[in-house]
Amino acid sequence: MIFSIYKPIGWTSFDVVKKIKGITRENKVGHAGTLDPFAEGVLIIGTGKDTKKLSEISSSSKSYRATLKLGETTETLDNEGPIINKMAIPQFDKAKVEKILLSFKGDYIQTPPMFSAKRVNGVRLYKLARKNIVVKREPVQVKILDIGLNNFTDTELDFSATCSKGTYIRVLGQDIAIKLKTVGYLTKLVRIKVGHYNIDNSTTIRSFEEEWKSIDH
Repeated sequence: MIFSIYKPIGWTSFDVVKKIKGITRENKVGHAGTLDPFAEGVLIIGTGKDTKKLSEISSSSKSYRATLKLGETTETLDNEGPIINKMAIPQFDKAKVEKILLSFKGDYIQTPPMFSAKRVNGVRLYKLARKNIVVKREPVQVKILDIGLNNFTDTELDFSATCSKGTYIRVLGQDIAIKLKTVGYLTKLVRIKVGHYNIDNSTTIRSFEEEWKSIDH
């Protein structure tokens, strides 16, 4: 079966897989596309024979809403790492921000962050990053299908983006800050859509557990 689960903040994608495995007693459980621990929102879970569908679902476009804090950046490009750099924030208006956001639309080259689940020579990058080991990462071409500004203040941007598989919104946030001639990191990230699976139709882990127990399997 395929389930659209609302991943809570603080859980890894594997934590959710493990929990669903415990609830359903299925031997095979997987997910379609990792969501960072600090992020929340749509995580597609597959069980049994339907785990075969996960790679196709993972290849779908994904939509996010993000909050980008300007003037500081962290080791992890999110609010889980220590602040490693501070920089003045130039003045900007709505038109300038919207123009910069739109400049990312289309093909976009980004370098995967060290704090990520991506493998280099068989080792996940975050495992190396935790040992303060930095390795060369090949830039990857991804696609920003849509991007727009929701709100902004002098120190923060709230934006939405729809992108291709493999896009790191943390890196996109960093690159937006650089184009604004400052630094930045994400304080909030919500995945609102994976393919045709929408956040409005996602189930919390607690609701999933209660519903599963109420059904005679």
